[in-house]
Amino acid sequence: MADKIYSQYPPSLSPEQEEYLVQTVKNWTIEHGLCVRPSTAIVSEGANPNNVLATNAPVTLFPSPFPKSCFEQARSLQQVYNELYAAIASDEQWLETIMKELIEVDDFLANLWKIHQSVKEEGYVQDLSLGMFRSDYMLHTPADSPPALKQVEFNTISSSFGGLASLVAEMHTHLATFPTPEHPAAYPPHPLLGNSNDTSSIKSTGHPPHNAAIPTLTASLAAAHEAYGPSKSQAQLPTCILFLVQDTERNVFDQLALSTHLYKHHKIPSFRLPASKMLAYTSIPSKESNPSRPLIYTPPYSPSSQYEVTVVYFRALYTPTDYETPTSWAARHHLERSAAIKCPSVLLQLSGSKKVQQVLTARPPDTDHLKSFLPHHSEETLEGVRSTFAPQYSLSATNGADESEGIRLALDEKTAANHVLKPQREGGGNNIYRANIPPFLNSIPKEQWKQYILMELIHPPTEAKNTALRSDGQVASGDVISELGIFGTCLWKNSSGSTKPEILHNTEGGYLLRTKGKESDEGGVAAGFSSLDSLILYE
Repeated sequence: MADKIYSQYPPSLSPEQEEYLVQTVKNWTIEHGLCVRPSTAIVSEGANPNNVLATNAPVTLFPSPFPKSCFEQARSLQQVYNELYAAIASDEQWLETIMKELIEVDDFLANLWKIHQSVKEEGYVQDLSLGMFRSDYMLHTPADSPPALKQVEFNTISSSFGGLASLVAEMHTHLATFPTPEHPAAYPPHPLLGNSNDTSSIKSTGHPPHNAAIPTLTASLAAAHEAYGPSKSQAQLPTCILFLVQDTERNVFDQLALSTHLYKHHKIPSFRLPASKMLAYTSIPSKESNPSRPLIYTPPYSPSSQYEVTVVYFRALYTPTDYETPTSWAARHHLERSAAIKCPSVLLQLSGSKKVQQVLTARPPDTDHLKSFLPHHSEETLEGVRSTFAPQYSLSATNGADESEGIRLALDEKTAANHVLKPQREGGGNNIYRANIPPFLNSIPKEQWKQYILMELIHPPTEAKNTALRSDGQVASGDVISELGIFGTCLWKNSSGSTKPEILHNTEGGYLLRTKGKESDEGGVAAGFSSLDSLILYE
């Protein structure tokens, strides 16, 4: 049934129909802010010296089919996953055992851990943490089996595209439900799209489900802002939320969707601050003058104004390229020691490492990390989480053995062909695939292997097709692979001496679908591999 659905979708377009649909999408994206700043590969720096231009975000022309049961399963597990990662970030001792090997060979993780240790020695002044998460999945379709949901990764920092993903769902809904005599439907008739008389064989939603990512994400920022309480400054200051962004941010409109909603619906002001300007425009009073260590922001365009920052929302400082100078590390330390609620804290950022994900896949009776972190959940719920794990392996020698199972699988050409090698990095474009794994490992010192994890490849539907409008205006059609992300948020409090977080706010809401050409291994939209998409749910 699934193969039939994918092989017969999307409906074919005549040249005239495609031209009309593409032009409609181009106009809709600009009208509604479904945009990005163009890269220099599209518009040269000389042609755009002031970085004022915008273009459509890469989007698919059609929403992609996705089994309703798998979508509902992903949604049902999100709050459990939120609680799991809050518990991991709250158990410093457990996390340290995981990080111990990595910080020996990974300077990026080592520097993050040093920041945590330094602030811990001085004394943390904020016991609240905020997580704005995205759990990413692909459909796994082994032969003669129904599609199963498998987790690609769990994002704990800069979980992006909630803003633009909501707009893609709106756009696809508009295209699917806008038939009038004056404006014929943009989509040709098709059972999945709900605009065909032939509905006997396929049950579908007809258009994408509502995407609540924007209100879900901003509600968590508002909850953290409220939990922070009144200004801690000696002379009380107005409070705000700070969006920490990359200096050359192209995905600005995705972020503005959140800050605009935050003010419109919660009346909370927010400011955008490039990471390189953090130390220039924020300050912390001395411990002697104010032991609470509030983070004070002075807008550069209004030096007589000051705000106290309740929440720092990281959309930067998640990758080594964000730390090009010692000043960048000083800024990260500066934020961590402040009273502002961090989204994420250093410990939560480290909790999102691939190594943690790999360790969690260990199953009873060997060990049961899930039961330890989620003691109040039923075995049925825990097994539901485990069912989403793809097999993963360490590349460290274990129990005194010369080689771990992961090393053997990675070095054998036949078994490596069904695996991906992942470093502890975010942002896309970092993985090593299939036949490239053995020569890559053999090209680096063996003691560095343990900074990678080996993951069995997920095999998505083979018949899926779609058409994408790229940011340079090019239209590409062909076989595709989709990746579903479910957004979730969690605010919790850590009591002194306890490793169990007190959950104050735990929600699920909104989704991201990224679709890429079948020939592409990587999936990042910002990195240029994928297009934003939405769902047609079928039963």
